[in-house]
Amino acid sequence: MNTLTKIGLDTEKSKELSILLNGLLANYSIFYQNVRGYHWNIQGDKFFELHSKFEELYNNLFFKIDEVAERILTLGFSPNYKFSAYLNTASIKESNLSSNGKNSVQEILESIQILLSKQRILLEKSDELNDAGTNALMNDYISEQEKLVWMYSAYLKSI
Repeated sequence: MNTLTKIGLDTEKSKELSILLNGLLANYSIFYQNVRGYHWNIQGDKFFELHSKFEELYNNLFFKIDEVAERILTLGFSPNYKFSAYLNTASIKESNLSSNGKNSVQEILESIQILLSKQRILLEKSDELNDAGTNALMNDYISEQEKLVWMYSAYLKSI
């Protein structure tokens, strides 16, 4: 029995990592759809700036969804793609479709905090496995999202 994946990583540990990555994929997918809803339904005096920022965010999330799915495939496993599975496994829950900018930004911050927590676990596990690809991806996501937390938190103080 082969104990290494095609990219030279321990098969069993890669499987464990792919399960965590599928969990991350589920959370990103729910978050993406929530942000689409914020973008479509935002109203009020901050409409123009938030409408644009939400579009920027969901485009970024769309890219990350694809990257996470492709990383699972690179590890030799299959990414989940059913939304019903995402709803059952994600820590991020469907939004109640907020048209209020402040509530939407607050939900975004809560979702990013969930992602950061899951990505830090993946960072640790990928480091133990010596999986530089997943590790680099998580490092990049964490750095970017920490900055988003600062920016969205600062924005909340203005509205």
